[in-house]
Amino acid sequence: MAIALRKPNELTKLAKAGEIVGKTLKHLQENVTVGMTLKEIDTMGEAFIREHGAVPSFKGLYGFPASVCTSLNEVCIHGVPTDYKVQNGDILGLDLGTKLDGYFGDAAITMPIGEISKEDEELISCSKDALYYAIENIRVGMRFKELSHLLETFIRERGYVPLRDFCGHGIGKKPHEEPNIPNYVDGKPNQGPKIKNGMVFCLEPMICQKSDEPVILEDKWSVVSQDGLRSSHYEHTVAIVNGKAVILTNAEPTHDL
Repeated sequence: MAIALRKPNELTKLAKAGEIVGKTLKHLQENVTVGMTLKEIDTMGEAFIREHGAVPSFKGLYGFPASVCTSLNEVCIHGVPTDYKVQNGDILGLDLGTKLDGYFGDAAITMPIGEISKEDEELISCSKDALYYAIENIRVGMRFKELSHLLETFIRERGYVPLRDFCGHGIGKKPHEEPNIPNYVDGKPNQGPKIKNGMVFCLEPMICQKSDEPVILEDKWSVVSQDGLRSSHYEHTVAIVNGKAVILTNAEPTHDL
């Protein structure tokens, strides 16, 4: 497994691509309103990315038809934008990527539409909290499987389960690179490659309520849990700098690379 170690100039480029991702997600979060269609949300996201000098990297990736994955309610990931108008009480996952100067950024949020139930608030909080908990606990020398174990433990202690067969990933000159980083562990966590300075990767907890088994819908993209219940998803791109994880996809950068 060849996991790239990025040089400072590469980290700077990845950070610029990531910042546009973060700003786009913030823009969508502030402007999506009840009654907008998923296609309108996708168009808004693509326009914002292009206005900031980047290219929406999801559009056409593996044949995906849009710039923003709009994952509604029970759809956990890879939701395809449609003419559905978002309604009060919905929850909406937004996942998007950018390409800028040959380097990629990638992040996701799950947001409420209007007033949502306490149960849905807790569901969203699990994916967000798991992501930040993992980021805070990353250290050079720990194994990626230890990171997966940490994510799985956090999710299960909250009473949820991580979606199987889909995972976080490395990122750089391609949108998906080595390693794969599941939100669960098969086998022992004290095996496999270790985290090193210069590595850049995406962590993305995908949270289901009862069943961890994925089902792909008729559109060939949208992934739901076998239980048919609502789910949530959060993601950041992080770089390992001076022994710790630095988030590259915040709307307002807080790092010094």
